[in-house]
Amino acid sequence: MRRSLAVLLIGWLTTGAALASERWVVLGGDIAETLAALDADINVIARDDTVVHPPAMAELPSVGYLRQLSAESVLSVKPNRVLAAGHAGPKEVLAQLEAVGIDVATINAPPTLDAIADKVRAVGQLTDRSDAAGALADALDEKLDRLANLPALPPTRAMFIMQHSGLTPRAAGSDTAAHSALEAVGLTNAFAAMQGYHSVGAEALARQAPEVVVVSERGLAAMGGEAALWQLPGMALTPAGREQQLIVIDDQALLGFGPRTPDQLLTLRQDVEALLGVPTSAQLSP
Repeated sequence: MRRSLAVLLIGWLTTGAALASERWVVLGGDIAETLAALDADINVIARDDTVVHPPAMAELPSVGYLRQLSAESVLSVKPNRVLAAGHAGPKEVLAQLEAVGIDVATINAPPTLDAIADKVRAVGQLTDRSDAAGALADALDEKLDRLANLPALPPTRAMFIMQHSGLTPRAAGSDTAAHSALEAVGLTNAFAAMQGYHSVGAEALARQAPEVVVVSERGLAAMGGEAALWQLPGMALTPAGREQQLIVIDDQALLGFGPRTPDQLLTLRQDVEALLGVPTSAQLSP
C-alpha cells in the first residue's frame, strides 16, 4: 500500500514538474479565449497583439502582430510550445520555430460560425481537455442553433463600421466576419455588394440608406463618440442617421469567432429587437 502510494506520488510530482516547465505562446485571440474557457491557459507565458481577452492573458508579454511575426521575437520568451491560429504567420517563421525544436500546433479553421465548435474541440484535444471541450462545443452549437431558428426580423438594412479614418467611415462588405454577424442576427448588410472593409463616402451612404448602424466600441471612441458619428458627411441622409439608430458592440467578442461569439450574437439580436420595437425572442439561456 505504501509502495503504491509512493509510486502514485512520484508520478504526480513528475507530471506536475513537466507541466510547470511548459512555456506556451498563444497566437490568435480566438485560440487564447478558447484556452481560457477550457481552463487550459496556466502555461501561457506570452501572446500576440490580437490577444486582448481575458485581461490576465492580455497583460502577458507580446511577441508581435499575428500576421507579421518574427522567429526572434517568439524565441525571446523561451517557449517550448506554440499554439497558433491558422492565419498566424508568416508560415516561414512557424517553420523556423519548428526547426529549432519548438512544438508548433496550428489550429486551422475557416472564419465561419459553424467552425467555432470544431475549433474548441481541436484546442481541447491539443491540451488534454477533450471532455470539457466537447461539452463547451455542444453548448456553443446549441446557442447558434437557437439563433438560427429565431423568427425573421422585419427587413432591415444595417451598416457595420469597424473603424473610422478622417471623415469617412470604414464599412464592412461581404466576405467579412461582420457581414456574417449581421446575417446571423437577421439583418441585411447594406454594403454587401462590396467585398472586405472599405471607406464609404456621403454619396454611398445616401444611396445604400442603412437603417441601423452597428459600430465597435473602439471605432466609436476613435471617431469621438456618438455625436461625431451622426455628423459624418452623408450620415444625416440615411434612415439610421435621421432616427439615430445605433448599436455599439464589443468587436473582439463578436467577430473573433471564439467561445464568446454565440452569446454576443444573441445579445446583438436582443439589441436589434429592442431598437426595432419587435417582441424579444433571443435569450442568452434556454
